[in-house]
Amino acid sequence: MSTTSSPYRGYRFPAEIINQAVWLYHCFSLSLREVELILAARGVVVSYETIREWSLRFGRTYANSLKRRRPKPDDKWFLDEVFVRIRGKLHYLWRAVDQHGNVLDVLVQSRRNKKAAMRFFRKLLKGLCYVPRVIVTDKLGSYGAAKREILPGVEHRRSRYLNNRCEVSHQSTRRPERHMRRFKSVRQAQQFLATHTPIHNHFQLRRHRLSASEYRTARDRAFTTWRDATGTALVG
Repeated sequence: MSTTSSPYRGYRFPAEIINQAVWLYHCFSLSLREVELILAARGVVVSYETIREWSLRFGRTYANSLKRRRPKPDDKWFLDEVFVRIRGKLHYLWRAVDQHGNVLDVLVQSRRNKKAAMRFFRKLLKGLCYVPRVIVTDKLGSYGAAKREILPGVEHRRSRYLNNRCEVSHQSTRRPERHMRRFKSVRQAQQFLATHTPIHNHFQLRRHRLSASEYRTARDRAFTTWRDATGTALVG
């Protein structure tokens, strides 16, 4: 981002503070008040409502920038859906990950029928602009019906056990959902998760598969990409 059109222009706090607040909120699944406390310990006095505004104003921009910079996902995709309650009504969070656990996209819908599955497939393919070699799902019939129309040439594996990789990825959603005392609307849920997922996912580096030096290198690379994506690479 150029200095002449900086998105941080006019804000009382510098870009580094805004960047840090949004990063803490989404990377560690903290509550707004917990982020406020962490910043206060560092001498930054800012209210949790301001942090909320920063997250709404900059979070989606950060997330989209990270998505543009991420490497091309692998060709084996895992799809799954879990229920979320919004104002007492049951909805479904659809999620797709690649074979390394990188989240590809999420979508909140009120149903999990064929129409809902097709809508998720179209959103997923529009964002990635290519088709996978294999998709892995549970035995929900909606996946097969949608796949036959939208991805007829793609191999489809169905099993309640093969899809554990995607089911585990939902855990990062449950923690902030509890902090927020459940989502207040479908729009709020979709907006938050579309921001939270890419940011949280960007810093999940599969440390258990890396040596200490490899992990530090991957972590430094992740922070470099983060600073570039948030327009703070030249600040320091």
